Amino acid sequence: MTAYATPAGDGASRWLRRLAVPGAPAPGPSRARVVCLPHAGGAAGAYQGWARHVPSGVELIAVQYPGRQERLAERCSETMEETAGAVAGALAALPALPTVVFGHSMGALVAYETVLRLARTAPHATPVHLFVSGTAAPHRDRDDLPGLDDDSLVAYTRRQGGADPEVYEIPELRELLLPSLRADFRLLTGYLPVRDPARTGVPVTALGGDRDTGCPPGRLETWGELTTGKFTTRVLPGGHFYLQGAEELLCALVHGALGAGADVRRAAP
Repeated sequence: MTAYATPAGDGASRWLRRLAVPGAPAPGPSRARVVCLPHAGGAAGAYQGWARHVPSGVELIAVQYPGRQERLAERCSETMEETAGAVAGALAALPALPTVVFGHSMGALVAYETVLRLARTAPHATPVHLFVSGTAAPHRDRDDLPGLDDDSLVAYTRRQGGADPEVYEIPELRELLLPSLRADFRLLTGYLPVRDPARTGVPVTALGGDRDTGCPPGRLETWGELTTGKFTTRVLPGGHFYLQGAEELLCALVHGALGAGADVRRAAP
């Protein structure tokens, strides 16, 4: 995984990482872009598995929140305004390409707020499609958030069924991971439901797992109230982290949303 090259001094490279198959040849010119935003406590590497399934000609960019991986020493962001504003600024600085944005759980909320900001301040960077995954729309009450103490956060993470919840049992890793997890839930706690939310003109697809107790499939329909464009839902087998193991299917859905106008071709098997 390497940093996406950005103009020196603009700070965008801290927020965006370009993901590729390790050892693969350097990619040619990009004709489209997929931008992925991780869940609470997650990092850009959560989308590394997508690199093997993204079509050639499509660059895969993952957002890297501060306070984790190579940004471990940085102060964590604790507000939606700071996080979405920084992501929107970083994306606006990239060369204009047909773009799809995909966010999971907290990442879906950040993605929605980012798209609203791009439409206002950088229309050239507005994506052609928004995928929101694993959470209801932000104008609905979210009464299932955990307390911010260590035990509550770890218990909540276990219930969600993350990839490696046992890492919180290792004292050294727990000490490294809990600050960013707590900061993300401070962001969510402070991001209160809006009764009259802004609607985007970007088409939206809401996805979720059929066994996600935190976001049952019926709650995905709430996103339809936040777009004036086409709205669809898709339910896949699994719980909150249904997307683990479904990378190929999700990449196919994302590629389809880019449309023929992106002029991309599938990579050879």
